[in-house]
Amino acid sequence: MLIKTKAIVLHSLKYGDASVIVEMFTEQNGRQAFAVRIPKTSKAKVKKQYFQPLTILDIEYDYRQKTDLQRLRDVRIAMPFSSVPFDPVKMSVVLFLAEFLHYVTRGEQQNIPLYQYIENSLEWLDACDGGFANFHLVFTMRLARFLGFFPNLEDYVDGCCFDLRSASFVIMPPLHSDFLKPQEAARVNQLMRMNYETMRLFKMSHADRNQITDVIMRYYRQHVPQMPELRSLEIVRELWR
Repeated sequence: MLIKTKAIVLHSLKYGDASVIVEMFTEQNGRQAFAVRIPKTSKAKVKKQYFQPLTILDIEYDYRQKTDLQRLRDVRIAMPFSSVPFDPVKMSVVLFLAEFLHYVTRGEQQNIPLYQYIENSLEWLDACDGGFANFHLVFTMRLARFLGFFPNLEDYVDGCCFDLRSASFVIMPPLHSDFLKPQEAARVNQLMRMNYETMRLFKMSHADRNQITDVIMRYYRQHVPQMPELRSLEIVRELWR
């Protein structure tokens, strides 16, 4: 079956002398892996630069259901970034989000709202001039809505806890230890209500931002099987000192 779709690059790995294995999240078919030959000539139609983290592509391929590695027939950049590749801070955020998405979208089938959320978020980050220090926090928390474990914000009341296992605000602390105390639960509730346009109005210290990052990673590890510690996390933790 011939598939034409947009796709976001999550991860690439060199394979042999002139090939890479590229994992992408596609708009039409969800998570897919591709074996891609990269010719060494400068005039080649397929270029290594196409497969940088979170590059947004237009691709065409023959989908084979029983094949682990699909083969591209055509590829081109769908939305060239104008600032991300030239801004070290934005690039650090993108590398972190690429590694994060590489794990949380494993096994994800067609999920067009999820794809569009990621693409629209990247477009916003590329276009913004500043005030994006909370971007990775808002992005990761709001992403949970599309993965099936976003809590009901209407359940929040002052002084409640947040049960990480059930993804819910609760009046009484649960019997297990995987919950946030009221102060942290209030921050999570506030974060879940932010969006990209309003997040700059919420001032956080470097320590606050890192504490919330740790809470979000802890939350995702409750709901994403075998999610490891992210290697790029330490880079993000050093930003905006």
